[in-house]
Amino acid sequence: MFSGSIVALATPFFDNGSVDFDALKALVEFHIEQGTDAIVAVGTTGESATLNPSEHIEVVKAVVETVAGRIGVIGGAGANATAEAVALTRACEDAGVDATLSVTPYYNKPTQAGLEAHFSAIEAVATKPIILYNVPGRTCCDLLPETTAKLAKLPGIIGIKDATGDLNRLSELQTQCPDDFLLLSGDDATAMEFMLAGGHGVISVTNNVVPAEFKAMCQAALSGDKDRAEKSNQRMSGLYSALFIEANPIPVKWAMAHMNLMPRDHMRLPLTSLSEEHQPTIRKALAQADVE
Repeated sequence: MFSGSIVALATPFFDNGSVDFDALKALVEFHIEQGTDAIVAVGTTGESATLNPSEHIEVVKAVVETVAGRIGVIGGAGANATAEAVALTRACEDAGVDATLSVTPYYNKPTQAGLEAHFSAIEAVATKPIILYNVPGRTCCDLLPETTAKLAKLPGIIGIKDATGDLNRLSELQTQCPDDFLLLSGDDATAMEFMLAGGHGVISVTNNVVPAEFKAMCQAALSGDKDRAEKSNQRMSGLYSALFIEANPIPVKWAMAHMNLMPRDHMRLPLTSLSEEHQPTIRKALAQADVE
């Protein structure tokens, strides 16, 4: 359920900033049709930072209800306060998710002992599987492999999304964690190599715009077909940099609106629409991927 091509789904907004639930449901159907293996609702790309708790759960619930058991749904449930992360985890579970994604606490820069205590406290009350999420570039906090290995011993923690882009980190995790511990990439540019080296899948931004191609790359990499994976990966390579030319999800929402996958690219402040100077870069990358 939680391997292969997993989309970090963008959240559509109306011009007034409210959630466009019709557009959200259409995106879910699009991903199911295109073969996406699972959906992360309200992760970083889903703008968890600007949704209030009620909206957060409404979006998760809408995704769960639209999916209706056809693919897996992972609810974003991380926070920089442990009590808040516990509450979000419980609320996502009540909304019907299959698992939760729990990011390392951001801004307050906990120690490794603090991280272990944080995730242990969440696991102690969780009733659904937890996937850890390590993204030091956003959180200023790095969940080290030795700490991950300790947490992997807890029955409710089943895997990690590692967004470091460091393939040496994958090797360390493979060495220190149980064989059945789920290893997911959170870095599109290195995801193919991650899977060819034994990783189980990727939670991706890029597959918001090229889900079928991205799924094909994942299938090839997971089956060990390096040549086929590399050909597919090459077509998408421009997107891996273009979709991060400004802070995620600014570029991907512009691309989705440009492709008519969502009605508009509206975001909530402090995020603003993609600058005109960067639009040609994304157009070129989309054309390279044959989806302009």
